Amino acid sequence: MADPIEDEIQQEIKANKILIYGKGTKAMPMCGFTRETMHFFEKYGYPYELIDVLSQPAKREALTKLTNWPTLPKVFIDGQFYGDTDILDPMEAKGEVMPLLKKAFGAE
Repeated sequence: MADPIEDEIQQEIKANKILIYGKGTKAMPMCGFTRETMHFFEKYGYPYELIDVLSQPAKREALTKLTNWPTLPKVFIDGQFYGDTDILDPMEAKGEVMPLLKKAFGAE
């Protein structure tokens, strides 16, 4: 039988071109890494969603299993998992982030 938490995660990933699973909300991030990831995407100007998993330990655990990535935040772009800014910063330095976002938002 399908896991309702995993189903919910899949729906959230499908519904948002840029999705950050982090700590806190856009209005009140609860962790420097979550805030850093928000700033990372804000400079590109594309809409993103932040889902707080601090208050949802079962979802947080399911995400860790799904991604094999132990820390938060966890970033998905166009349905694909990209880790966090430890992965995205080097991608950005190589010019790989903007094409990815343009593709995700159909602006190629």
